[in-house]
Amino acid sequence: MKPFYLLFFSLFLLNAGCKSNQPKFLSEKKSSIQEKIDNLKDSNNNQVIVVSHRGDWRNAPENSLQAIQNCIDMGVDMVEIDIMETKDGHLVLMHDKTIDRTTNGVGYVKDWTLDSLKKLYLVDGLGMVTKHKIPTLKEALLVSKDKILVNLDKSYPIFDKCYEIILETGTLQQVVIKGSKKLSQVKAEFGEYLNKVHFMPILSLPNKESEKFVTEYLNSEYPPIAFEFTVKTDTIKFLKEFKKIREKGASIWVNALWPQHNAGHDDESAVNDIKIYDWFIKNHIDIIQTDRPQLLLTYLRSRGLHQ
Repeated sequence: MKPFYLLFFSLFLLNAGCKSNQPKFLSEKKSSIQEKIDNLKDSNNNQVIVVSHRGDWRNAPENSLQAIQNCIDMGVDMVEIDIMETKDGHLVLMHDKTIDRTTNGVGYVKDWTLDSLKKLYLVDGLGMVTKHKIPTLKEALLVSKDKILVNLDKSYPIFDKCYEIILETGTLQQVVIKGSKKLSQVKAEFGEYLNKVHFMPILSLPNKESEKFVTEYLNSEYPPIAFEFTVKTDTIKFLKEFKKIREKGASIWVNALWPQHNAGHDDESAVNDIKIYDWFIKNHIDIIQTDRPQLLLTYLRSRGLHQ
């Protein structure tokens, strides 16, 4: 039998090692929320906006409050989160229509009440159940308030409800919403909000209507804060228009997530060669959504492209 003091010492070491499972990020000078908002509104400076996809999902469950907090601690500019509506009309953070992949429950979000969902736990990227709960949109915005910009994905069809919560939490200037529809459709379905929120149209390239699509938005009464483009190949001619679009007041958002978004210049390639991200800078892209926020921040800061 082990002496008592050895047993006590072993337990102490075990406890010390388990005190915090959250990553410790390097201390960097972090921009204020007003600086982040000003940067979002300025498409002509050289500061690249980093957007973390579903939060810091490598170190916390995707779309969790901890995933958002990690991004704040890291100095990320914007967090992208996904919104779904429950059976009783509440808005929660969830990417899929079902809860099967990301929680220890089963079924469609729309078939669960908020109280029932709150009894479940989120799982991490390995499918292991964690202590984290499904957040509401209100909870997520309150964590983000005065700290980080927020992109609400999958929110377009329910934006009237999102807008109420945005107003309630006082986060209007921090939120960006997006949609893949033409200007005429957006005006018909969403027009009352265009002069109140930061809106970003989405367009997959190549597209025969790309020039018309962009021109209509830029010449509208309320030009968009940015355009999100999917760029399948380097041979797409419209890439040359990115600089001109920025000069006209709209930023360019391209995802680094998967190869089909960025002509093969994706996050996983950048793990082995960080210069992969050069492609975004050469093509005048000033908003990058990433699955590897710390890697991208390191790259941008080394080049003086992120404060």
